[in-house]
Amino acid sequence: MNQPRTQLQEIIEAVEHVVVGKREVITLTLTALLARGHVLIEDVPGVGKTMLVRSVAKATSADFKRIQFTPDLLPSDVTGVSIYNQRTQEFEFRPGPIMGNIVLADEINRSSPKTQSALLEALEEGMVTVDGQTHQLPEPFFVMATQNPIEHGGTYPLPEAQLDRFLFRIQMGYPNQMEELDMLDRTENTHPFSHLQSVISVDEIEQLQQEVTGVYVDDSVKQYIVAIVRETRDLEGVELGVSPRGSIALMRASQAYAYVNGREYVLPDDVKYLSPFVLGHRLVLQTDVLGVQGEDTA
Repeated sequence: MNQPRTQLQEIIEAVEHVVVGKREVITLTLTALLARGHVLIEDVPGVGKTMLVRSVAKATSADFKRIQFTPDLLPSDVTGVSIYNQRTQEFEFRPGPIMGNIVLADEINRSSPKTQSALLEALEEGMVTVDGQTHQLPEPFFVMATQNPIEHGGTYPLPEAQLDRFLFRIQMGYPNQMEELDMLDRTENTHPFSHLQSVISVDEIEQLQQEVTGVYVDDSVKQYIVAIVRETRDLEGVELGVSPRGSIALMRASQAYAYVNGREYVLPDDVKYLSPFVLGHRLVLQTDVLGVQGEDTA
């Protein structure tokens, strides 16, 4: 595992040179990529969400596509469309921007539920269906979606079914003072992204994804995962706990995280650390309970 471990650390360091002070977020992003999952980043504008995705794509030689979600975006603008070719007298499929290795779904909550649902099949099945024809998405396929948590006007909150398709929900956060000064130094004359070099090929990423599935998960660790998930279903104030899909997601994420850290086995600490990122967005809270508590307090 020494060579993959070295390559993964090189990816993290290369991206960190562009996205300063976000090693944890970069590591989580790489973990999701190796686990064949997807990431939802919820944070304010200007903290480097787009640059993070672009940097990961460039460091991994992946085909990068960006979808800017707007209220007038149509499902066909995402998946692609079949167009009639008069010369050949046949319909030809013109792929949409979803047909990439690494896809940035920017401000995903600004589009209508109908357009958002166009992503469901892609996120879960790795394919899209247009006019009754199924088209396989390229491998690897990784979506990183962003949304602004403080601007709600003209937005459509993601339904629970779609949130459940994301392996992680994470936040970037602001850099500290020294990191922000370092950022100014690095971008004073030229942006470090222009010097970012590819570290690994797409084929090698696929190989690493396959190796991640071989990371050992002991029965006691599986029991720990199930215990955590089942506990969410009985929590006070929680209307709907984590589904079995969440259990599988937590195990897959733990395997990938162990692999990124150079281990061939999962530790309970891996599960504990990743649980907030994997399970938090899968909980449906009872908002009326909060209202009743507020009235009682008053």
